[in-house]
Amino acid sequence: MSECSVDVVLFDFGGVIADEGFVNGLAAIAEMNDRDPESIIKAGFDVVHRTEYVLGQSDEKTFWQTLREETGITGSDEALRDQIFSRFTLRKWMFEVIKSLRLSGVRVGILSDQTDWLDELDARYDFFKQFDYVFCSYHLGKSKRDETLFDEIIRRVDAEAHRILFVDDFQENCDRARSRGINAILYTDGERFLTELENYCAPAVTQEHYNTFI
Repeated sequence: MSECSVDVVLFDFGGVIADEGFVNGLAAIAEMNDRDPESIIKAGFDVVHRTEYVLGQSDEKTFWQTLREETGITGSDEALRDQIFSRFTLRKWMFEVIKSLRLSGVRVGILSDQTDWLDELDARYDFFKQFDYVFCSYHLGKSKRDETLFDEIIRRVDAEAHRILFVDDFQENCDRARSRGINAILYTDGERFLTELENYCAPAVTQEHYNTFI
């Protein structure tokens, strides 16, 4: 493969670019409150969507208050938020891959179902500058649960669907992207991701990237 078969690669944030802070943070909150982690994680996803905080239609205070009322967890907004923020650890090796993609002539972006927390994380770690696009549901008013989001993304990046690659750690999101003609990689682990990425852009994947996992 002498060149990349895609023009744009879009990455989910939590679980791909960074460790999954939302899920891991909610699990930690559950344990602190002697609750079942799976039930708190499920409630967290339900509340962030039902309150439409993820769509920018409510605020963090509403999210935490609703989650406390419905699950019985305790803690201030700040303390609960810290449990999540502290677990969004950026994956340095992934940024090396992103840099290689850009050097190979591929545009890169974030496509995340995140709240205004994504902006706050950027203010803390300054990573937006390494991307050509940052698409966040909080600002778009539409999440990856809505298939038409992917139609909008195709228009915004001005590329044919089959020339776009999307990387996400949720099967359902990958399925929705594929339903719109976009290529997708379900992220499960680093080595498998690199192997699959080579199918789309071999020049961007080096042995040094694989050495990260040795």
